[in-house]
Amino acid sequence: MNVKEFYAAIDGDYEGTLSRFLSEERVKRFALKFEQDPSFSQLCEALKNGDVGEAFRAAHTLKGVCQNLGFDSLYRISSEITEILRGGSLNVDQKMPALKTCYGTVMTALRALKED
Repeated sequence: MNVKEFYAAIDGDYEGTLSRFLSEERVKRFALKFEQDPSFSQLCEALKNGDVGEAFRAAHTLKGVCQNLGFDSLYRISSEITEILRGGSLNVDQKMPALKTCYGTVMTALRALKED
């Protein structure tokens, strides 16, 4: 899978990301670093522990990283979760399945991108 195919697979912003990073090589390098980002697992752990502050920080970080990398679908759902948590509510159960599905799609596509 090439970089453009990767962005199509994740419903991402290939053109915008390319314009910020200036080359496909840099886009690919930074996109692949997402695999090491702990925000998603930190969010899940904080929600499990009922820690709204930590959940907010993790969701906000995830949202920012996804926005910067042009992972638009994952950005949108993490943004929705961030706003719920910003209000001090842990009531994100209805949004989490979509977040987990979208995150899984990105991770699967990253593995395919890495093999290219």
